Amino acid sequence: MMNDDLLHASDVLTSTDKGIPERAIGMTIADFVATRPRLDEFWTPLVVLDDSAMHHNVATMAAWCADRGLELMPHGKTTMAPTLWQRQLDAGAAGITLATMGQVRTARNLGVSSIMLANSAVDERALRYLAGELQDESFRFLCWADSLQTVDAMDRALRAAGAPRPVDVLVELGAEGARTGARTIEAATRVAERIAATSTLRLAGVAGYEGALAHDRSDNAQHVVREYLQSQVRLHESIRRLYGPGEIYITAGGSAYFDIVAEVYAEAGAGTDPSTHFTLRSGAYIVHDDGFYRQISPFDEARASADAPRLRTAMHGIARVVSQPEHGLALVDGGKRDFPYDEGLPIPRQTATELGEQWRALDGATVTALNDQHAFVRMQGDLAVGAVVALGLSHPCTAFDKWRVLPVVDSWDSGVVTDLVRTYF
Repeated sequence: MMNDDLLHASDVLTSTDKGIPERAIGMTIADFVATRPRLDEFWTPLVVLDDSAMHHNVATMAAWCADRGLELMPHGKTTMAPTLWQRQLDAGAAGITLATMGQVRTARNLGVSSIMLANSAVDERALRYLAGELQDESFRFLCWADSLQTVDAMDRALRAAGAPRPVDVLVELGAEGARTGARTIEAATRVAERIAATSTLRLAGVAGYEGALAHDRSDNAQHVVREYLQSQVRLHESIRRLYGPGEIYITAGGSAYFDIVAEVYAEAGAGTDPSTHFTLRSGAYIVHDDGFYRQISPFDEARASADAPRLRTAMHGIARVVSQPEHGLALVDGGKRDFPYDEGLPIPRQTATELGEQWRALDGATVTALNDQHAFVRMQGDLAVGAVVALGLSHPCTAFDKWRVLPVVDSWDSGVVTDLVRTYF
């Protein structure tokens, strides 16, 4: 259990927390939320989270994984929000995945006891820190290696630091032209042999990321992903002879192709051996989105069959019209500093005269460009200066890092703020 309740009780809101009401300054998050604030107290721009949608998404993913014998270690770098990590852990997640050793240190300071680093660790300073953390016998830590140089760098640093127990390391398999990872099964096998030959590391399985190989739902994209995952399973079988005592992990799964991961892992025996953990790392599912993942996720409402699980969009932008300089063009007060834009621009969905009033559909409007603090909204008609616009957002991984606190409403239509989520980027 993390110490997030203590953080909420002691974390004082300040004027540097953009968007919060003036009356909240100087209050703790817990004390402010206890006053049952409403969204119409907050300043624009905002990114708002929908509590009911998040609960639905977390429960949906947890049940789906359990039914398939899969463990879930969701990627925490998506949100870097312990409040949201705790929801995932409470729903049965086996731990939290992170991307850098800096994030690992943050998570440890917040009380996380089970972490997968979906990356290599070669900085001797970070490895010295890790050696100290391994004094805690209850701390489960996994990381990846994709080269002999990586293994050697870890071994040197951990020996120098006097690590009290071996670090569990997964061999990362990549693919030609993809991101990290050994490019062939043969090269990955040599890495596994080097890991097994050290005293500071324990060969603990196979890892990889299929999301770097494709970016749509075409037949060819799905074929490429499936072939890669099958190669990952073949690597696992080829290095099985090198595994010593201890639990084994086979892991993949971003938020785009986790259905294919589940199919391939089922063929490999997921859920049949309690000491072998077939593990998904999907992270964006907790809030889903209104753009990239909406177009590619197998659980999107527009794609899923009638009896399939559905994810709901739980992340919304809000901005206010600050200028109507010409007919059909409105400038709103949120831009690149506030909203994600790397996987698609925000999408105008609704408008209202003021926060707290009835939303109405904003059909035919588009965001054509973003500046640092402005979005250009093009439409057939006009929007009055001061009106608010609700925006669909794409790619949660580059949304949360723009905010220190994000208000959570009990549902999108109610406007009652039930929590403030603090991020730790």
